[in-house]
Amino acid sequence: MKSVSLYFTSLLTTALFFFASAASFAQETITATAWQEDLKFLQQTVHKEYPFLFKKVTAKKFDGEVEKLHAQIPTLEPHEIKVGLTRIVSMFAYGHTQIPFSTLAKEAVLPLNLYHFEDGIYVEGVQKGNEKALGAKLLKIGDTPVEEALKAIRPVVPVENDQYFKAYGLRFLTVPSVLHAQGVISALVETIPLTLEKNGTTFEHTFTSVPLSEVSRDYGFTIPNAQWLSVRDQAVTPLYLKHLNEKFYFFEYLADTKTMYVRQSSVFSDEKESLADFYTRLFEFIDKNEVEKLVYDVRLNGGGNNYNNKALIKGIMARPKINQRGKFFYIIGRNTFSACQNLTNEIENYTEAIIVGEPTAENKNFYGDTRKVTLPNSTINAYLSFAWWQDMAPWEESEWTIPHIAKTMTFNDYVSNQDPVLDAAMNYTETGFILDPMNHLTQLFIAGKYEAVKSAGMQIANDPRYKYYDFQEEFSRAGFRLLNGGDTAAGIFILQSVVDFYPESVGALFNLASAQEQAKQFDGAKKNLQKIIDLEPNTMTGRSAKNKLENLNKQ
Repeated sequence: MKSVSLYFTSLLTTALFFFASAASFAQETITATAWQEDLKFLQQTVHKEYPFLFKKVTAKKFDGEVEKLHAQIPTLEPHEIKVGLTRIVSMFAYGHTQIPFSTLAKEAVLPLNLYHFEDGIYVEGVQKGNEKALGAKLLKIGDTPVEEALKAIRPVVPVENDQYFKAYGLRFLTVPSVLHAQGVISALVETIPLTLEKNGTTFEHTFTSVPLSEVSRDYGFTIPNAQWLSVRDQAVTPLYLKHLNEKFYFFEYLADTKTMYVRQSSVFSDEKESLADFYTRLFEFIDKNEVEKLVYDVRLNGGGNNYNNKALIKGIMARPKINQRGKFFYIIGRNTFSACQNLTNEIENYTEAIIVGEPTAENKNFYGDTRKVTLPNSTINAYLSFAWWQDMAPWEESEWTIPHIAKTMTFNDYVSNQDPVLDAAMNYTETGFILDPMNHLTQLFIAGKYEAVKSAGMQIANDPRYKYYDFQEEFSRAGFRLLNGGDTAAGIFILQSVVDFYPESVGALFNLASAQEQAKQFDGAKKNLQKIIDLEPNTMTGRSAKNKLENLNKQ
């Protein structure tokens, strides 16, 4: 039987894992001892059958949290225990490994849909009766500012990376049981006031909970119907949303620019047309028509069967007229996950695609494919991953695929049906743009063009098209590699450059000071440690700098 990376979108997860009412009733009436037995059963199962999941979290930390929850259970309400169990499973930080969202949300969610745009979190959709809130920016939940609320709910979400949290975690903000268990609201109530801002006016609107089954959304967006309203102007549909709830995939030829646009929102075959047949039809059209550019959009693709990817990769590689830089563009985003991460890895490895959009929701190498573990007393189902998918080198620890060209949507872009991500692909020109900035800087450095390194590095560090590159981290690693390899001057040069690029970063200053101390450049180290203390005297970094400086002064 073929193993596949499972496809988890919000509503599919909900549909697959609804619990029968009898099981729900059982969860509400079992004793504290029975809950504790379930927790221990989960712990023992993980240690016995899934010890390989201790990759991002240690067994010691996991066991510590288990013991903490075990001690708390007699004082907790059933919904708090469910949230606690979900937190335990989410510690592994792999999106497939989870207690499903519906376990917590089935009985009650707030009747709104939130979306995290570039300029904030907005009410993207509402159930009728809440029109006043539609299109408003979220400021507070109860008395808790939204940023604090996000931090509070994050441990409940199986967060693989920040993009996963944006795509699949934001909905937890609408679940009263989660909000209460995580301290966002002080009591478990059916009605919750939100503080919102719209058209320059701040106001409060109270939402009354509804069953999860009443929610109308997919791919993170509201599906308008007789009961639900979307903030987006429905008169026009941008390409990335076209046929979204009718077809898993489609293509459209844009004759004026000789561009083939493809949107694929699943790696499963549609019942109306298999993926193999779709790929055949796509490539036949490309071969028979004047196609000068291919834009392949998987920003909403949550996965499926990654064995379906091969035909697409082979088809692209066999067509050099489109598989070349500047001719092939691949759009990714926060919903790009699971088998579509495998597809993205293959696109990156084997094609000349220019990748555009936001980072993916999945690590490049990841644990996927789950087995169900049913807790004996509560009958809650946990899904634990067992398959390690490694498309990249074993030392590849990238938390996501980042685009060559970073582009996201603002709230106004979405409302007015603009697509700046597609525009970035359509309007791309080679002039002045560096697709691989780290390699570019490395080549300049190897050539001894140190001033060019500084000049180009400063420009790249401040270019929003590269905003997902962690240049500070990458540069710092490079500096320490040179330093530890015996090239002290080069290592210090790179780390000093990082400080020049990021003058407000105490982390960059601390790295430079540590390198200077290692190189016995004590005067420089002391000077930079003092800068850290002046900038952040009361933070952990500031206290560490103070201790280092005191030790250096004693020498």
